[in-house]
Amino acid sequence: MMTNKLRLGVNIDHVATIRNARGGSFPDPVRAAQLAASAGADGITAHLREDRRHISDNDITRLTNEINLPLNFEMAATDEMVSIALRHRPHAACIVPEKREERTTEGGLDAKGQFDHLKPIVAKLSDAGMRVSLFIEADPAQLEAAKKLGAPVIELHTGAYCDETGAARDRELTRIIKAAAYADELGLECHAGHGLTFDTVKPIAEIPNIVELNIGHFLIGEAIFCGLAEAMEKMRSLMNEARLGLQK
Repeated sequence: MMTNKLRLGVNIDHVATIRNARGGSFPDPVRAAQLAASAGADGITAHLREDRRHISDNDITRLTNEINLPLNFEMAATDEMVSIALRHRPHAACIVPEKREERTTEGGLDAKGQFDHLKPIVAKLSDAGMRVSLFIEADPAQLEAAKKLGAPVIELHTGAYCDETGAARDRELTRIIKAAAYADELGLECHAGHGLTFDTVKPIAEIPNIVELNIGHFLIGEAIFCGLAEAMEKMRSLMNEARLGLQK
């Protein structure tokens, strides 16, 4: 699915992280989603974790009712999260790995190793009208498992690429490029995200098979200094510059 259109999904989880550090209602992640929508976001991402460390159940209810953009509901493959997804029926449900001890999502979902566990979950969510995506590593075996599971979308984990430097980063980028091309061959819609910044986004945005980037923590951090709209405008500008390069 090669395209020059590159969507930007904004993850507002860490507005809730700041709110929860002190308790109370501020800052409001739903307001952040509204601001992101006004600034041109194509979608909103929110991860309801088992321990509710940032996004809350009420946040999901409000996002569903108060935001006109598509909601990408990140969730673990648990009965509780499936029930919540079925109750709210967001536009998309992105299944991610989750461990209580991790600070943030570390690595991709093992779609191949957890195939039997994931199969009925993907089916339930799909049957309810949600676009199911799997957050996976840039690995052919994981892409093939996603295809067999019936998930129409995969999101490639870009964390290792962002964390590395020099030749190691180049190797990670090559893996992502090859995985995105293979996803296209398999008929999977390819997204990417995790750890992307102003300094790392352009090489990912230049990959023609990727149609959506999901970015959160960095944008929320930059918003402290310049505001969310300005941070998004710069990120979008870098993404657009990368896509214009594809046309030359």
